[in-house]
Amino acid sequence: MQQNQESLVSAPAAPASEEPAEQTQQEPAPPKKPKPRQAEADTPAPRITFEQMVHDFGEVGPATKKTAEFKFTNTGDAVLEIQQVQRCCGAVTKLARKQYAPGESGVLEVTYAFASKPMTMTKQVQVYSNDPQQQQVSLTIKAEVVCKVDCNPEILQLSLQKENGGCGEITLTSLDGRPFSIAGFTCTSNVITADFDPDMEAAKFILAPKVDMEKAQMHPKGLINIQLTHPEGKYVGLKYELLSEFTINPSIIVIFNNEPEKPIVRKILVFNNYGKEFEIESVASKNNAVAIRVLEQTKITKGYQLEVEITPPAAEGKLKFTDTFLISIKGGEKLAVTCNGYYPKSKPKPEIQ
Repeated sequence: MQQNQESLVSAPAAPASEEPAEQTQQEPAPPKKPKPRQAEADTPAPRITFEQMVHDFGEVGPATKKTAEFKFTNTGDAVLEIQQVQRCCGAVTKLARKQYAPGESGVLEVTYAFASKPMTMTKQVQVYSNDPQQQQVSLTIKAEVVCKVDCNPEILQLSLQKENGGCGEITLTSLDGRPFSIAGFTCTSNVITADFDPDMEAAKFILAPKVDMEKAQMHPKGLINIQLTHPEGKYVGLKYELLSEFTINPSIIVIFNNEPEKPIVRKILVFNNYGKEFEIESVASKNNAVAIRVLEQTKITKGYQLEVEITPPAAEGKLKFTDTFLISIKGGEKLAVTCNGYYPKSKPKPEIQ
């Protein structure tokens, strides 16, 4: 991930009452740094000295923000100028002033927005100054992003054969015991909803989701986001999946080095995930780009095995072809199988001497 950079232009020393200037604008890359040189004994020079080079936040909640303070002092005998702060992605830096007289101290604030998922994070911020001994100083921030609110289950398995899709309850538990409220509940295409009282605070909630089965069949997979007021966990997420009535294997057929109009044979398996008996009415090309016919249909456990003949179209200068095969279930739906084919690249003819 590319780093955001900020340029601090040299300015005269400001009084202590000057308002802090938050650095939020992205600026051009820092200039090439000259090689550090040893200051002459009689030449006054600034020296930047940080109290700590690493700030470890420890455990933090997902999608939260924390601020680290890096205190420093000009321990030299000339004015120290902070020329530039190069911040990492996700960080915002704040510095009260740019110049510091000998003996003066300052604070560089680094506010970081943490990821929404558990992870170990280590980032660096580069500080450039006119200190001849160390013109670039690397500061490090660390954190362990951990969930402060547990969500159970992590995935909702839905069924076409059960009332309300067989959807179970969602339990939210504060792992540090701090009470929180539920501020919002959103789901892909509103397939799943849940009632809650945003004014109620507790360390544990049990939600009873409601499933719109018609929408679930249109969107069989999706995400649920639950917004919270917990100070260390602003939201939790979980998935839902609806077990469809049928499964096709493979759902995509890819064929390489096809010879135009030369038939090839492939096998397709069709299963009923609920163990119901069914019949295959027909198999046809959707776009009529690729010819397909069933050579053999064999009954297997929970479904059928189809042996089909696929005939690629004439190349006509093309390198590939594509089509969709529709398997029609008697009295039911049409199942789609994507077919992608590639013709062999023609080799250049050798030149005749």
